[in-house]
Amino acid sequence: MKKVALTVAVLALGLAACEDNAPDNATSTVNTVEMEANADTADAVNAVDNGLDAAANAADNAVVTENEAAANNTATNNAM
Repeated sequence: MKKVALTVAVLALGLAACEDNAPDNATSTVNTVEMEANADTADAVNAVDNGLDAAANAADNAVVTENEAAANNTATNNAM
């Protein structure tokens, strides 16, 4: 009788372990898709930010070049 009870208990545990995980898997898939979308958005934002930084640096460099040209002009005029 103990063997039968033990066998039934083992079978019950085995069946419990075979429960349907589809809802959990679906939720996991949704979470994965959302996380990938967030990562893609963050990458796009970083790319735009880097582009703006590059444009600002180019503008700063243009101002420096303009100032150097003006300084050279002034030095040339003063030398005359």
